Amino acid sequence: MHSAIAALAMSLILISLLLLLQLPEVASAVPDSRCPTKCGDVEIPYPFGIGAIIANCSGEGENCFFNSTETAIGANCSLGGDFNLTCNTMGSGLKKPFYYDLEVLNISLAMGQVRMLNPISSACYNPNYNNVTGTRWSLNLEETPYRFSNLHNKFTVIGCDTLAYILDYHGSNISYYSGCVSMCEDEQSIVNDSCSGMGCCQTSIPKNLQYYEVSFDGNFNNSATWRFSRCSYAALLDSEWFPFQTSYITTNQFMQINGDGRVPVVIDWAIGNETCEVAKLNLTSYVCVSAHSDCVDSSNGPGYLCTCSKGYQGNPYVSNGDGCQDINECNQSNSCSDGANCQNLPGNYSCHCPKDTHGNAYNGICIPDQKLSLAVKVAIDNINNKKMTCMYDDLAGGCSGIIILLLCVMCLYIVYQRRKLEEMKRKYFKQYGGHELEKRMKLEKSLNKFKIFGSKELEKATNHFDDKNIIGRGGNGVVYKGVLENQDVVAIKKPKIINEDLKKQFGTETLILSYVNHVNIVKLLGCCLEMEMPLLVYEFVQNGTLFHLIHENENRATTFLDTRLRIAYESADALDYLHSKVSPQIIHGDVKSSNILLDVDNTAKISDFGASKLIPKGEEQFATLLQFTHGYIDPECLVTYELTYKSDVYSFGVVLLELFTGKKAINFEESEEQRSLVSTFTMLENQNRVSEILDNQVKLEANIEFIQELTKLIKQCLKLKGEDRPTMKEVAEELNGLRTLNQHPFVVQHNVEEMESLLSGLPNDNRADSNTTFNIESRFTGQSNIQDWL
Repeated sequence: MHSAIAALAMSLILISLLLLLQLPEVASAVPDSRCPTKCGDVEIPYPFGIGAIIANCSGEGENCFFNSTETAIGANCSLGGDFNLTCNTMGSGLKKPFYYDLEVLNISLAMGQVRMLNPISSACYNPNYNNVTGTRWSLNLEETPYRFSNLHNKFTVIGCDTLAYILDYHGSNISYYSGCVSMCEDEQSIVNDSCSGMGCCQTSIPKNLQYYEVSFDGNFNNSATWRFSRCSYAALLDSEWFPFQTSYITTNQFMQINGDGRVPVVIDWAIGNETCEVAKLNLTSYVCVSAHSDCVDSSNGPGYLCTCSKGYQGNPYVSNGDGCQDINECNQSNSCSDGANCQNLPGNYSCHCPKDTHGNAYNGICIPDQKLSLAVKVAIDNINNKKMTCMYDDLAGGCSGIIILLLCVMCLYIVYQRRKLEEMKRKYFKQYGGHELEKRMKLEKSLNKFKIFGSKELEKATNHFDDKNIIGRGGNGVVYKGVLENQDVVAIKKPKIINEDLKKQFGTETLILSYVNHVNIVKLLGCCLEMEMPLLVYEFVQNGTLFHLIHENENRATTFLDTRLRIAYESADALDYLHSKVSPQIIHGDVKSSNILLDVDNTAKISDFGASKLIPKGEEQFATLLQFTHGYIDPECLVTYELTYKSDVYSFGVVLLELFTGKKAINFEESEEQRSLVSTFTMLENQNRVSEILDNQVKLEANIEFIQELTKLIKQCLKLKGEDRPTMKEVAEELNGLRTLNQHPFVVQHNVEEMESLLSGLPNDNRADSNTTFNIESRFTGQSNIQDWL
């Protein structure tokens, strides 16, 4: 028996030795001592570096050093790739480090950040030519270890009557879209150090952003304020550095802060794309090589960072004397009491009261010992020297008992988890006002069609919310198709966020929404309050959305004018019903073509109504909405962060444009000038050329009077000030009148060529054409003369 155990132990030892022999060697990172560690006044710590050392060079200093890795064959002074910087000598003789053409201000190993200077985009109104020119910048950090810091940067817009956007897109796919409005009527309305919408506004950015582009909205310009504020500016910048001054509005001082139109931006960086757990498996590429270093997963995108362990400081990326060194806490401010002795330890320290004293040596006090009697000392010694022993039974005899015990524990755990789940369901049900809802439903028995669904029922209906059943996504949540046990098909909406102030009223609020009863509004059937995010259950409308009909249906071109008018009128009438004919009145808050559903005969049904009541208010709400409603959002809301009935009118004006032009609200496949449908419409309407963007089927069927009246209606809906827009009732009445006008048998029809001739005017050729392009290895792009906005 003993010999078998000994043989087994020997085998395990041999296997362990073989495994140790096969482990890859830990990466060694010791930059050449001849590599520069500073450029001007900026420290350049490894893994960053400047240039390379020439291979097989035995010289010293600059004799063997090249500032660029492209001309030197040898050891890089950096980790390589995008960690390599250049040290340029400026006209003043001062040296400054650069990453391509971005000047580096400082590098932080501890924070995993580098600060660089980022160019400012501008748009300036020219009263002589009645147009806007400027420079629009984009910055591309994709396929690099860098990402814009979401914690330290904000997209900042400066100007009067200015709306600017920040966006990240690839082809026609938009991954991020946001912006803000800066307004001011005169110099007295702006205040120093205030950036909340008057002369200056800011908005946050998401994590893992590596590309951004600036775009100015052509409907906003400085034509009304040019006498005291001619230019607008936009940039992603370090919000902790930014000090807004009123002089930025009235002068070009903002462009001169760093001498050439650049402002600091904070860039997060990380090593590779792996987590620490994965990176440690390959020790040849793992870069946390210093003794007493730790690995930390990046908090902004993939990759990892290295830090010195607690009690150590230095560079965790090198294995030489500059690596992580012990901090002597006894030479610094520490927690030892006055009079206590401090002892430095590896990575730590300890505090002791001096001999013949006792007390709390940490943040306390040490007091002299009192003489103790011999009996007390003996008692204390006996306590300190007492030994505890433990007896062990034969393990083999207890194995079966352990297995039985483990099975019992597993059963108890399963029961516990089930009870915990049921308890959580009850908690959510109470949290979202389920009991109040049940009481109200008993009082209002006429509403027996409204149902409180159980979570299990809806999980089964959607196959546990399988992504294959997703039929829609929006700023407010995700919509799933579900099949109930009775084979009824429903649409189940899972909100993303909930208004904390309305949590307790959620159940009763949904009940109120179920009162809505209109042939052109999707019916709310019930809700589920047993999940972390409550669910809304609607009737299912099976013929897709208006967006699909306009932009993705092959038969769109043959959609007759009468059908488009009917859809527009039905949608407007439904919105008017929400605004004025229900109590309490409802602001839709997310009007867009993808929220107008169509049944089998293309009857319009407004969906997602009332969502604005159930989501948070303020900047958080609009940061969410902008992600999914770009092109539809009321510009006035970007100032007030408040949805109004007139916000629905603006958004519906954009839907009318889509419906009668066949074009998307925002289309990034188009040129800069034609990207925004509203901006394109405004420009062409000012030049009497609206017919150029109308759908061919509309031009084929419509008459001139119809086009003129439709253009007038859309223009009124898109007024920048909400008070200047019509009500939805007035919009519905006007659309009904247009239906009558279109069906009038005595109206003379004009052919397409005649209509274009009558509606077209000469384009405005007054432009300031100075085109330049600035390119830094496909990472950095600036374009002058953005567009003729007016």
